[in-house]
Amino acid sequence: MSKKDGYTVAGLCRLLDIKRPSYYKWLNREVTLLDLENIEIAKHIKGVVANVGRIHGYRMMSAIVSKKMAKKLNRKRIRRIMRALDLQSVLRRTKAYNYSKSLPYQVAENVLNRKFNAYRPNEKWCSDATEFKSSKTGQKVYLCAIIDLYDNSIVAHTFSSKNNNKLTVGTLKKAIESNPGDKPLIHVDRGANFTSLEYTNLVLDNNLTLSMSRVGKCIDNGPIEKFWAILKTEVVDYKKASSLEELIEKVAAHIKYYNNERPQERFKYQTPVEVRATALKALQEKSSFPNYEIKVDKRILAFKTNLNKSNHASV
Repeated sequence: MSKKDGYTVAGLCRLLDIKRPSYYKWLNREVTLLDLENIEIAKHIKGVVANVGRIHGYRMMSAIVSKKMAKKLNRKRIRRIMRALDLQSVLRRTKAYNYSKSLPYQVAENVLNRKFNAYRPNEKWCSDATEFKSSKTGQKVYLCAIIDLYDNSIVAHTFSSKNNNKLTVGTLKKAIESNPGDKPLIHVDRGANFTSLEYTNLVLDNNLTLSMSRVGKCIDNGPIEKFWAILKTEVVDYKKASSLEELIEKVAAHIKYYNNERPQERFKYQTPVEVRATALKALQEKSSFPNYEIKVDKRILAFKTNLNKSNHASV
């Protein structure tokens, strides 16, 4: 830069409120190893976004990129790089639907009782059905899935144009056939499809233990409800599907991504499939395998403590 350009270094530095030594230091600065690593991190972040879209915030992104680089990366560093790239997650609220109530044929006790810790694969399953709708075509598809509480993997799922017994029974049959010999506890809500005689008989015929949520207590089936929230938040463009086939394809692809590629903090950023494979191998070899306790939420404990104190004080 020279006076011929119409500006002087001193003039520009005054204009931008920058000291001249700082400018010359920046001008002669060499690319450091840290800069090169940041460039590599940025490439990985762009690759994740190109693969699944802007569904992840800096916390999940730090887990994914750390795994790709085989090195634990600071979340704040990932956040700075994402900001520099003008990338942030796309978040949206999930819509709550009102469903008509139906009388159950068969009701079971809440055997699970919110004890969501499982200590081996196929010990406890949760199942539910939900709806996806394309606003572009108005078409609906129903999805029934079964989640294993040990590794949070989806052990079976089925799509259908109708929310009927065939959907829920067919999904349970898939799970039983893919895990022969296992007799897990299967927890469901009190929807008509799960309280039908056909579903109950399938459970009993295969020596499974049936557990059902209490009336109006959706948290009793919390693990599968959390999975629905993840799915409906992260498959951000399913509403734009132009056909029923495309709608199913988008949701199915993300279930595959969730099982095989999406790391989870509870499992030290392993994917559900990785956790499951390690445990099943250990079971075959009759060796020990890791257990992943669900962390106790201190805020909930504090809330319950304060609630009990207030109840005792009012008596």
